[in-house]
Amino acid sequence: MTDAMNLAADDLVLPFEIKPLGVRGRLVRLGPAVDDILHRHAYPASVSALLAEAVSLAAILGAMLKFDGKFILQTKTDGPVDMIVADYVAPGKVRGYARFDAERVAALKNPGQVDLLGTGYLAMTVDQGPDMERYQGIVPLDGADLTAAAHSYFEKSEQIPTRIRMAAGPLFQRGAKGEAWRAGAIMVQHLPREGGSSPLPSHSGDAPEGVDVAPQENDDWVKARLLLDTVEAHELLDPQLSAEQLIYRLYHEDGVTAYPATHLERYCSCSQDSITRMLARFPAEDRADMVTDGEISVTCEFCSTTYKVQPGNLTP
Repeated sequence: MTDAMNLAADDLVLPFEIKPLGVRGRLVRLGPAVDDILHRHAYPASVSALLAEAVSLAAILGAMLKFDGKFILQTKTDGPVDMIVADYVAPGKVRGYARFDAERVAALKNPGQVDLLGTGYLAMTVDQGPDMERYQGIVPLDGADLTAAAHSYFEKSEQIPTRIRMAAGPLFQRGAKGEAWRAGAIMVQHLPREGGSSPLPSHSGDAPEGVDVAPQENDDWVKARLLLDTVEAHELLDPQLSAEQLIYRLYHEDGVTAYPATHLERYCSCSQDSITRMLARFPAEDRADMVTDGEISVTCEFCSTTYKVQPGNLTP
């Protein structure tokens, strides 16, 4: 890693590689983009933190796409936060939304992700476009947070040793009112090097029947994940600590290479035209029930923008 690399500390996905360990990774730093997403809604702090981590997870996984497409992370559960949707659209657009029961959330004292999510599932969908088949992976959420669910997905579906750390929280600004939310995530994966053996845990088939032999992890992978586990929340959120500085702190002994970062920005797909077209597809009697004071109002769940549509402008 060279001193010439001087990337912004916020709103990016930074790919990196520790070649001697056969490890590749990504680091997500979110500042204004996630703050914008959260402040468009009146989320309680615990819900904001949960959604911010979901957006980080969508970004770190979506950035793995090798084509222009969309990665959609969605939860459906019976918890106080019964639905979360976070999208990553290549090459670098993110958005997110959380649906929650305010009374149930308020009744919880210092709730963690497991308390907020309850029981249900996490779905991860890769949308390659209208002419391509979607790919979806589903992981149960039953006493698991988002990080644990992602680990379970990679272990069972992809069979790639993967370690993820995430954090989210508000930063109180000097001389400014309110707070600015930040989020971060870092992921490492152990991939077989050319001509090398698989990094997946393995054990000898010569053990006597009935003897339980614990699988042995590759030493390089053990080192990489143990170092990742030392990352603290404040390191992922600190705007004064650059992405390059953080990965250097972790892996400088083995030599870490940083690659060009992808800039992240908040986006939304809603527009006056798209809302009008959507309403035009409703039956006339349904549209009539939506009219208030001579117009139909529609508010986007993602960005909270309200659109006004005159019924006379709707044609079948």
